Amino acid sequence: MQSNVPLAQYTSLAVGGLAEQLYICPSSDELQFALAETAGKQSWILGYGANVLISDTGLPGATLFLRGGEITRDGDTLIADAGVWWDEVVQFAIRESLWGLELMSAIPGGVGAAIVGNIAAYGQAVADTLAWVELYDRTNGETRRVQPSELDLRYRYSAFQTDKFRNLVILRTALNLQRTPTKELEYQVAIDVVREKGYDIGTLTGRREAILETRRRAGSLWDWHHPEDYLHTAGSFFRNPLVSDEAVENLMAFEEHGRTAEMLRKMNQLHGGASKRVSAAHVLLAAGFQRGQSWGPVRLHPEHILKIENTGGATAQQIYDVAQEIVQTVKAKLDIDLTPEVRFLGKFEEH
Repeated sequence: MQSNVPLAQYTSLAVGGLAEQLYICPSSDELQFALAETAGKQSWILGYGANVLISDTGLPGATLFLRGGEITRDGDTLIADAGVWWDEVVQFAIRESLWGLELMSAIPGGVGAAIVGNIAAYGQAVADTLAWVELYDRTNGETRRVQPSELDLRYRYSAFQTDKFRNLVILRTALNLQRTPTKELEYQVAIDVVREKGYDIGTLTGRREAILETRRRAGSLWDWHHPEDYLHTAGSFFRNPLVSDEAVENLMAFEEHGRTAEMLRKMNQLHGGASKRVSAAHVLLAAGFQRGQSWGPVRLHPEHILKIENTGGATAQQIYDVAQEIVQTVKAKLDIDLTPEVRFLGKFEEH
């Protein structure tokens, strides 16, 4: 345990105040020990800090980072500790010639966060392969397994985001994979990359190469091992919203890459599970925000408007204020409720 440790160094946005107590847990077993040691205290459980905005006032109590663990194979099932870097699981599956995760290559974060946020990309979701999740109950110190049907998995959501599950901590999970392809690559942006580069998407390595290049062009690569090589963002800051049929038609006018309405609806369906779950990027553009728009050291990335970037020296409060301005402006101008995908931890001032 360390005391009064700056948290900015542990997040992709490079902001955040002091952790009153800080534990770095290299395995799920170590996490259980730390949870037992901090029983009764306020605690915050994090992985790699890729999808959080921690306030400048820091976090009281105990902050526990789970970073590390093991991956094993049992037949066509992979069992991974919650602290394993997600892309290590994807790469393990590809080495073992197992299909079902390859389209989710390079999503930043740990396995535990992947389940909490029910990650998905390019038509594939962690919910597609989830077999069970092993949990630690902080109320009684016991462990148990739950089935996917108990987790209310849907777009960017799981029961772990509710008060009912707040005392349950993910320790490890099992993923049922296949020895043959499980899905076709249908997401238009990725298909365009494949056509340009000539990747062989009939192979696992070819699909991974295509997804890595697609994510690179979207500014969506980040590796916690070398954070200095990447932008200070938390990826796409907002969830894609569900809107009315009329709004879908209006927002498609802000498509900048010449894709047809049919293509856009298909991408909405694949990415968000519904043709009316539109791109939040189109929503920001329709509300009058611009790529590269700046508020001092905070800006919307010049190429990727959904990424709120700390260009250097920004505070967590400044980033929070920009996010709130976007949410309020979108509501006022378009009557669309825009929800942050990024978690806000700690205390922020409201303006």
